[in-house]
Amino acid sequence: MGKIAFVFAGQGAQYPGMGQALSQSSAAAAQVFAQLDGIRPGTSAQCFAGSDEDLKNTANTQPCMFAVELAAAAALEEQGVRADMTAGFSLGELAALTYSGAADLKTGFRLVCRRGELMARDSEANPSTMAAVLKLTNEQVEEVCGQFEEVYPVNYNCPGQVSVAFRKESLKPFSAAVKQAGGRALPLKVQGGFHSPFMAQAAADFGGVLAEASLNQPNIPLYSNCTGQVYGGDPRDLLSRQIQSPVRWETIVKNMIAAGADTFVELGPGRTLCGLIQKIDQTVRVFPMEKPEDLETIVKEVAGC
Repeated sequence: MGKIAFVFAGQGAQYPGMGQALSQSSAAAAQVFAQLDGIRPGTSAQCFAGSDEDLKNTANTQPCMFAVELAAAAALEEQGVRADMTAGFSLGELAALTYSGAADLKTGFRLVCRRGELMARDSEANPSTMAAVLKLTNEQVEEVCGQFEEVYPVNYNCPGQVSVAFRKESLKPFSAAVKQAGGRALPLKVQGGFHSPFMAQAAADFGGVLAEASLNQPNIPLYSNCTGQVYGGDPRDLLSRQIQSPVRWETIVKNMIAAGADTFVELGPGRTLCGLIQKIDQTVRVFPMEKPEDLETIVKEVAGC
């Protein structure tokens, strides 16, 4: 039997109404939303009824995504579906950390709330954004980035797709350079140039927040965005560095598959990670998990119930 990997979605997949149907059908999911509303009042309301603009604000996006993702994990747990290993994309790494048992729900949520606030602050201080570059190799993307100042390859997503961070005024000239190289640049629905030096102060300040947090060793293998490898020892350094360092998603997925994962469940809105994983390895199974019908499919296809 192969192993099950839970992967937690990153920023950009959010949408108004996310998580609402699941909270209405799963008592465990509803309980997660209730607990998090007790820490940050209005979180579930933002998920269920917030506008696109509300949810695009990083200080809102991150706690809301975390809530939906952990609610989805609770709904799966309620049905007896558990992961053998876990990882999360960008902010999803905090959800994965919590799912792994390295942080309890309240600690993980408080961390992600503060992370979102710090990254939103740095986004305002350094007006920046991101684009996904398609149809070029990692090396080609790095070469195009090298033609500009303050343009950084940041998310190595899958073969032929790398996300790049830059100041907003660089979007047009960078996109033109990508096109000339034979690729295409698609702007992303994010508020800032994450996982780049634009977030250096947020990373440093988050390190101070982490120093005061109570963290444990994960109960299952937890993979790091920074290294693509399983966490070893104290996770604080990697979690703070992650904010200004590239996400090695392709490496993470390949290492999870090498460790025996043949089924990936993406927790949270959308199916972005499902698409990336299929481009990395078409032989593995992928399932989205955010709605009641997703839960039914996973219980049937993965748990065999």
